Amino acid sequence: MRVVIAEDLALLRDGLTRLLEAFEFEVVETVDNGPGLLPALISQRPDVAVVDVRLPPTFTDEGLQAAIAARAEIPGLPVLVLSQHVEPLYARELLSDASGGVGYLLKDRVSNVGQFVDAVRRVAAGGTAMDPEVVARLLNRRERLTVLTPREREVLGAMAEGRSNAAIAGKLFVTGKAVDKHINNIFAKLGLPPSEDDNRRVLAVLAYLNETGLNEPG
Repeated sequence: MRVVIAEDLALLRDGLTRLLEAFEFEVVETVDNGPGLLPALISQRPDVAVVDVRLPPTFTDEGLQAAIAARAEIPGLPVLVLSQHVEPLYARELLSDASGGVGYLLKDRVSNVGQFVDAVRRVAAGGTAMDPEVVARLLNRRERLTVLTPREREVLGAMAEGRSNAAIAGKLFVTGKAVDKHINNIFAKLGLPPSEDDNRRVLAVLAYLNETGLNEPG
């Protein structure tokens, strides 16, 4: 599986390269700046890109902007954002594009190598890998989400991680029927039809909140 890595910190960039290669990924190119990322993604057309948000020269949102531009050129290009920061504007644009795998993980919350590697593989396969904290920062800024019960918020967070209904049931120690009920309630309260596709249902929630402005800072 071919990977492009965009990370400006040399030690972390080398560490990610060695880690992924140890799990039989092929790191075809690494870049340490924003201007170099877009041409790398277009020329290499990797199976998945692991991208930091803030890259030189401005350290703002170059990584996300390059990833979005690359997906415009290569529809469905899988992108896993790995960053210390949540950038709401471009994050919403990336995550609301339902074509191809997407993920957003926070560096300081990745504590398990196996889970990280699984997230890379899941995104490469067209799935979703979302840190619940990212979803919380994007979605929980308006009172509208108070319509969800604490359990429904837990289920939504698990959905954002790309978990199936059965996996959610196992994580929360509830029955599959209970998970189905919670998911139906979530979609009903957010005005969205339910879907059996994990990727589409997470992105649909994000897209809905983006379109209605519910996750703008308030």
